[in-house]
Amino acid sequence: MNDVLMLHISSGSYRVLEIDYAYSALTLHDPHLSTCETIVLGGKGNGFVVEPWRGPYLAPDGNNVFLLIGCSARSPLFQGFPGKHLACRNVSGMGCEEYYSCPAWSLLGTQRVGSRGRVYGSGPPECCALPYEAIKAINLSKLECEGYSSAYSLAPLRVAGPTDWSYGIRVKYSVQGNDEFCRACEATGGTCGYGSDGIRQMCMCGSSNSTSNCDSSK
Repeated sequence: MNDVLMLHISSGSYRVLEIDYAYSALTLHDPHLSTCETIVLGGKGNGFVVEPWRGPYLAPDGNNVFLLIGCSARSPLFQGFPGKHLACRNVSGMGCEEYYSCPAWSLLGTQRVGSRGRVYGSGPPECCALPYEAIKAINLSKLECEGYSSAYSLAPLRVAGPTDWSYGIRVKYSVQGNDEFCRACEATGGTCGYGSDGIRQMCMCGSSNSTSNCDSSK
């Protein structure tokens, strides 16, 4: 669409900013993703949820942190550990304590969603950091959260603070199926994937798709 590659999954549509073929990874953009400069509330963000059949082949990288913002005390995040919020933790050195230092928090003003100074046990924190594997689905509605951010680390690189984090969703992918088809696709600069039915193999060639290889789509 207009030379923009999009990934469509059950939680929404994401712009593909980068394809890292060497590490079989995609970097995705959600326009309602909070960053260090802007916090988006109102549950507008996609979060990240994949269909069960796609889960084995597509999931956020282990070095990707999700920062859930303004979650209700009734959120499933906190129900398993009343008063402790043990689900929240740093991922690859990135977490809420650092994220609180971002300029966006001081700009919230009257929109503040809670008290950052709360100690676990006296109410839910404004921010809860966790890896995707901890809950398997970042669904803002079901988690009763107002917004979210996502950042990733390209180990062994370490950055000074949240102003230098790489914001976006870094997703690892794997391709199962016809190895010969995939080799032919990749040899012509494409990426092996599946059609919207999840069954038919496709060769993704930048702004177009092919049922064979990228040379045939020119």
